[in-house]
Amino acid sequence: MSIVEKALNHSKKIGIDECEIVLVKKKITTVRITDSEIAEIKQNFDESYGIRIIHQKKIASSQSTDKQNVNKNIENIFDTISNLKPREFWEELPYKARLKKLDGTFDEKLKNISGSNAMDIAQNMINSTINDKVSTITGSLNIVSEDFQLSNSKGLELADESTYITGIINAESEFGNTPVSGIGHASGRTLLNFSPEQIGKDAKNMCVKAINPQKIDSGKYSIIFEPYSVGELLAFVVAVNFNFKTFSEKKSCFSNDLNKKIGIDEFNLIDDPHIPEGIGTKSIDDEGIETQKRNLIENGIFKNTFSNLYDSFKEGVKSTGNSSRGGSPMGRSSEPIPISAPHNLKVNPGTSSQEDMIKDTKQGLLVGRLWYTYAVNPIKGDFSCTARSGIHVIENGEIKNSGKSVRIINNITTMLKNISEIGNNQRNVIQWASLPSITPSIKVENITVNSI
Repeated sequence: MSIVEKALNHSKKIGIDECEIVLVKKKITTVRITDSEIAEIKQNFDESYGIRIIHQKKIASSQSTDKQNVNKNIENIFDTISNLKPREFWEELPYKARLKKLDGTFDEKLKNISGSNAMDIAQNMINSTINDKVSTITGSLNIVSEDFQLSNSKGLELADESTYITGIINAESEFGNTPVSGIGHASGRTLLNFSPEQIGKDAKNMCVKAINPQKIDSGKYSIIFEPYSVGELLAFVVAVNFNFKTFSEKKSCFSNDLNKKIGIDEFNLIDDPHIPEGIGTKSIDDEGIETQKRNLIENGIFKNTFSNLYDSFKEGVKSTGNSSRGGSPMGRSSEPIPISAPHNLKVNPGTSSQEDMIKDTKQGLLVGRLWYTYAVNPIKGDFSCTARSGIHVIENGEIKNSGKSVRIINNITTMLKNISEIGNNQRNVIQWASLPSITPSIKVENITVNSI
């Protein structure tokens, strides 16, 4: 008898109303790059389970790696129920789901990759970064294969096999008047479209072009955010405002703007759980609800939010299929209590090339990477971030020079209305331990910049 069957049978035997168990088996291969060479390779095999029980509308949970004592674990959770407050709004766990295998979510080669093959990929990342003006190369390669199982006492049974790969290179240079750096990155679900060489080239180019940066005067600029920096904004500032819990509690800066215009006509923000190669792509969410493509912003209009079962039941609506048990560095975990999260935040591409966007800029900045991005006043939409690598000053349609670090202060509600161009260079982006996105470059007008 499997651990899942054992757990569910025991929960029924002792009279628990509902029981859900999630079992995750993972193989994680990590290659760490330090001082321009491979410093370490690790392969970890993890297996853990999470249990959530709902009895008399009271909810309790536990997470463990101890498969032998799963029955005792359930009993221990059950013993805590009497001390908990019932969630009267709770309805029931789902009882059926139809799992579809989506393109670009599993690669047998990644599942069975050897340590030596992973090192070859990482070495290609390093080799394509090497340059006389690059002093140090650091970074990592992460490859994950997982078996995700979800079952509950209502009869739901799901088993999904997935693979993930992501690589990042930081190139640093001591040439010139101050140290500078550049970043290259790529992510996906298969080896087919993953280019370790491009990661290194991107990091090298950003780094070398950043040498001898000049001070940037404080003021207002047109800023062209490249895909990696747009992904940073989406993950750490924008996404939470479309979480149904945040929205319904009036903590979103758009809580009063459903079906109203919040951005330019050309701006579309979509949660797309079915796009090939998306890090968050899946046909069923982590509670067993079918996922669906949702237009959060459609032609500039706020159209939808995202939610899981608990947050939806609380407000008397249906889940949107956005339950998430996020794992590190990618994929899912056995976290017994899921959260609400978008699967893949996608900004539809525009028609402008990045070169044309630069030509159309009189006084601006090209920003390749952001750091320390956070909401200063979430309810109002104020946020702050630092651009400290991959910055270039644009004057009269041409890149004049690289720039030193600046602090960017803005407001989301204003920013979405001040977008002037959207690029055609859409890319997969994922920040460390954060939300995956697919986005092009975006140009925004009248952004306040403070010199550091």
